[in-house]
Amino acid sequence: QVQLVESGGGLVQAGGSLRLSCAASGRTFSRNAMAWFRQAPGKEREFVAAINWSGGMTQYADSVKGRFTISRDNAKNTVYLQMNSLKPEDTAVYYCAADSAFWPRAPVSALEYDYWGQGTQVTVSS
Repeated sequence: QVQLVESGGGLVQAGGSLRLSCAASGRTFSRNAMAWFRQAPGKEREFVAAINWSGGMTQYADSVKGRFTISRDNAKNTVYLQMNSLKPEDTAVYYCAADSAFWPRAPVSALEYDYWGQGTQVTVSS
């Protein structure tokens, strides 16, 4: 059974930092794109960041460019999201996602991802 388990969320003041982790089990994703999405209360789920299988290609939403960094450790089957200079508008549940197919790219559409974690809450206070 494939599982993606997020961790690292919490409450932080504006301007602070958090590092999210997503550990995969049940299969290896070393040849697959992985991504982070988020969903704020009353809003639709939105793309945050994606990384291709090798880590050589990344994509970011405009709202997080320059503040967030996605990375991965294929030996640990884990993807990370380093979030700096956090703003109250970053408050959301953050979801990890993995693509089941091998692509040399980093998709930004949620439709491209087949596996999802349960999410971790990030709350940024002003």
